[in-house]
Amino acid sequence: MSNLPFSPTEFAAFEAQGFVIVRGLADPALCQALLEVGKDHLARAVEPIEYEADTHYPGAPTSRNAEGGATARRLQQVYARDPIFQRWALDARVGDRVKQLLGSEHVALTQAHHNSLMTKQPAFSSVTHWHRDIRYWSFEDGNLVSVWLALGKEVRDNGCLGFLPGTHRMEIGPERFENRAFLRADLPENQALIEAAIFPELEPGDVVFFHAQTFHAAGWNRTDAVKYSLVFGYHRQDNLPLPGSRSASLPSIKLD
Repeated sequence: MSNLPFSPTEFAAFEAQGFVIVRGLADPALCQALLEVGKDHLARAVEPIEYEADTHYPGAPTSRNAEGGATARRLQQVYARDPIFQRWALDARVGDRVKQLLGSEHVALTQAHHNSLMTKQPAFSSVTHWHRDIRYWSFEDGNLVSVWLALGKEVRDNGCLGFLPGTHRMEIGPERFENRAFLRADLPENQALIEAAIFPELEPGDVVFFHAQTFHAAGWNRTDAVKYSLVFGYHRQDNLPLPGSRSASLPSIKLD
C-alpha cells in the first residue's frame, strides 16, 4: 500500500498498545451535522434505540418503568438512518487508516455491531467495566478495528473511554472474567492490568482507532451535559462473520 495515512510511529503505537488517536480527523462542520441528525432522532425516539435500563450495568435504571428508564444509551443502526452517517463511515480518512491497520485493501463495515451514536447522559448514565468487543462479535478471526469519533469533549468526568495497553495481544483465561464478559477487578493479575489503564481526553473531531481485542471501559457522566460519540466497526472482507451469529444478522458494507 502506498501513501500510508498512519506514520510509522502511529502504526507502531497501535501495534504496541492496541489503540491510536488521530487528533482533529473530523472537521467541525461534519461533527455538527452528525450531532444535529442524531439529536433529532433521539428527540423523536426513532427506533432502534438501546436504553440504559436495557444494559443492567452499574448506575443504570432498573427498568424502563423506573425513574430514568427512558434514558437513551445509544441510537442503533445509524448507517441506515441518514446519509451523513454513511458519509463518515465510508470516509477515506477512516477507510484508508482501517485498511492499513487490518493489512488489506479490501475491508468492510459491520452493520451488526457498534454502528451507533453513543450517548452518556448526566443523570442516569451507566458504567461499562473492562471488556473486549470481540467477546460479543463472531468472525472467523478476531482481527477487527473499532473507530470512535468524539462529537464533543471527552474527559474522565463525563465518562471517556479508557484502555488497557497491550491487552489485544494477551491470552486471558475465562477464570479471570465475570459472567464471561468483564475482567474481575478482585484478581491481582487483573489489577496489575487495570492499574496501567490510560484514559485519553478527546476534543471534538478526535478519533480513536482500537483493536477489537483491546480491553476498554467507561465511567459515569458526572457533568451536566450529554456526551455524544459515534462508533463503527470494520473487518477484512475475507474475515467473514460466522453463519447464524449476530455478526451475520446484517450485511456488511464494502469500502472498495
